[in-house]
Amino acid sequence: MTRALLYDAGFGRPSFKPMDHRTRFLHLALRADALRFGEFTLKSGRTSPYFFNAGRFDSGAALAELARCYADAVDAAGVEYDLLFGPAYKGIPLATVLACEFARRGRDLPLAFNRKEAKAHGEGGRLIGAPLEGRRVLIVDDVITAGTAIREALALIGDAGGAAAGIVIALDRQEAAGGVDIAPGARRSAAETVAHEHGLPVVAVATLDDLLGFAEADAGLAAQREALLAYRARYGSGG
Repeated sequence: MTRALLYDAGFGRPSFKPMDHRTRFLHLALRADALRFGEFTLKSGRTSPYFFNAGRFDSGAALAELARCYADAVDAAGVEYDLLFGPAYKGIPLATVLACEFARRGRDLPLAFNRKEAKAHGEGGRLIGAPLEGRRVLIVDDVITAGTAIREALALIGDAGGAAAGIVIALDRQEAAGGVDIAPGARRSAAETVAHEHGLPVVAVATLDDLLGFAEADAGLAAQREALLAYRARYGSGG
């Protein structure tokens, strides 16, 4: 059930075509230094051979290309929705530039996002933007790590009378949730857990599998690919 709800917007293992949205995204992430290779200690305590930071997409040109990649991934997945929602904080600019990209393509979508804390004055509340009531809401974020921000967004959407239609993220690390040690049988990733718990499609612009295919196609990334394979063998999700 869970895997049927998870999409990499290419539906399965990557078979790269020149400059599809996954390839464009990975090229962009490397150029922007949003995707780095080396040794990185994650919050989980794991030592990862790569690190992704969507905050490095910090120029108009980079954000515009990122929005095109998101839009292509969403269109390929076929999710039905009529409002974009950006969870605070990184989801806010991502949902905003995606709304601009869809408007450029001729689809003017309403947009909303949340504050981390309720505002007691002015318009008040935690939600900003278009009303959510009666809307099918697509949540736009960078990654799903523990799923905390997504669950908070789902609660806000439901309380406001909206219905979550799906989630789109930039990169799915496809690794089992948890810390350095993984309990036997606990190989479900954070994205898989959210999909399973809420019955929602989780669309990723690119996945670890896509990154491996990308590295295989580039001789200059041969060493990085070996490290990625070893990391996936140890921590990769398995439903």
